[in-house]
Amino acid sequence: MAEHEETLVPLLAALRDLVAWFQDAPTPGTVIGGVAASLLGRPRVTRDIDALVVLDESEWDAFLTKGAGFGFVPRLANALTFAHQARVLLVRHEASGIDIDIAFGALPFEEEAVARAVWHDVGGVRIPLPLPEDLLIMKAVAHRPRDMADIESILDAQPKLDLPRVRRWVREFSAALETPELLRDFNALVARRRKREKPS
Repeated sequence: MAEHEETLVPLLAALRDLVAWFQDAPTPGTVIGGVAASLLGRPRVTRDIDALVVLDESEWDAFLTKGAGFGFVPRLANALTFAHQARVLLVRHEASGIDIDIAFGALPFEEEAVARAVWHDVGGVRIPLPLPEDLLIMKAVAHRPRDMADIESILDAQPKLDLPRVRRWVREFSAALETPELLRDFNALVARRRKREKPS
């Protein structure tokens, strides 16, 4: 991210205010998505922010209202209605123009990921990031081409990973979603990394 100063400054401003909002609420949360992948894997350009929070549905309205005090406004007229349907709150940080997607976690894994988050200093802004293993699980389940590339970069950047934990959760999601390719494709990426590591 440091290579892209023009996107880094507004991103840091939005992250600073996002963390302040979460702490003031107070709402446990962690920054995920491209920002986390850039910091835990290989840096890449990202122009928006994804976050995961754990918050009872009855508190979403008050949470959104509190966000206005930190410069966050809904991107939809019916943002809360959409959130209750999709469990994602779509907001924009007015000062920077950065869009933020805030997912409301409800699964045991999501609660664990938020509870296990670790604080990192990024350009003078302290933000909570998931453990690399937990980000790998999220990416394996999302399973888009960008996510698969992020998995590769995290595997390369993080040599000491608890892969049994990752496989256990990916296996559970694969079974629950009836998508065996989630685990199959993750295992293929791990095997590819190990092949690269072997001395020629």
